[in-house]
Amino acid sequence: MLIISMGLLYACSKEEMTKPQADRIQFVVPVNFPNPVYKFEGNELTNNGFELGKKLFYEARLSSDKSISCGSCHQQFAAFSQLDHPVSHGVNNCLGKRNAPVIFNLAWQSEFFWDGGAKNLEIVPINALTDVCEMGTDLNTVINFLNNTKPYPQLFKNAFGTATVNSQNLLKALAQFTAAMVSANSKYDKVIRKEASFTSEEQNGYQLFKEKCANCHTEPLFTNLTYQNNGLDLNSVDEGRKTITSLASDYGKFKVPTLRNIELSSPYMHDGRFNTLEKVLEHYNSGVHNAINLHPSLNNNGTLGISLTIIQKQELLAFLKTLTDNEFIKNKNFSED
Repeated sequence: MLIISMGLLYACSKEEMTKPQADRIQFVVPVNFPNPVYKFEGNELTNNGFELGKKLFYEARLSSDKSISCGSCHQQFAAFSQLDHPVSHGVNNCLGKRNAPVIFNLAWQSEFFWDGGAKNLEIVPINALTDVCEMGTDLNTVINFLNNTKPYPQLFKNAFGTATVNSQNLLKALAQFTAAMVSANSKYDKVIRKEASFTSEEQNGYQLFKEKCANCHTEPLFTNLTYQNNGLDLNSVDEGRKTITSLASDYGKFKVPTLRNIELSSPYMHDGRFNTLEKVLEHYNSGVHNAINLHPSLNNNGTLGISLTIIQKQELLAFLKTLTDNEFIKNKNFSED
């Protein structure tokens, strides 16, 4: 997991100690994880950069009415999703059309949002900053605010060597903070590392999960990062992945979300239609709607969905709760000061 001790791992040479980015943070890949895809070489993770990114993440004055920050829609206690609204709730009491997704383990992703509309972690915040139903502003206004508001010029100088704020360093700082959000110390992880054991109910749920769910929610990230139609009744104008690709075959497909911390990140689905995990399981048990591009695992020779008994649902829920990483949820390094 990420090592952030906020005194940190300093470079050894005298020359490096004089540089603004000498206060490097060690990003440690969890033992049961693949290598991350985010290239830290282009945005070296440092104490100053991380702390600046955190301050920006919780800065409501970046929004048009000074009321909404990134942290407003990505709440730590809800695994950095938004507990109190099915869809994002932004400036002027405006409601978006999609549920705010969790934001952790982003260093292992190369596409972002429910439709994969962003291809680089560093550009992800632009959507939130400029969307009229999120923060409702523009980059020029944000940069002007930061350049004329203490202590930001000094913080940018500490992190990037220049007190003149620009959009590139703004986005790099936010990327350092969000890329550092690693959740990999749930009970499941401890079992995988042979530091703990499942109960019999959890073990049965794990076996069911591997048989019925792991095709899309692949370990250890608990997503295969693809876009799938999972049989929702699409009674809205949201076309999903088709919005990006313009392909009819992508209509109604949305990114497979991670199941890590799923116990805490309700409501569920791209539009937040289900407020409990029980309702999610019942959707797969009896609520799947057919579609030309329905995921094959949800159509077994004309029988739709995944048949689950009451006991099996309980066992699956028991396993899913082992994916809760309380250490991450309570980690003060990611909390608003």
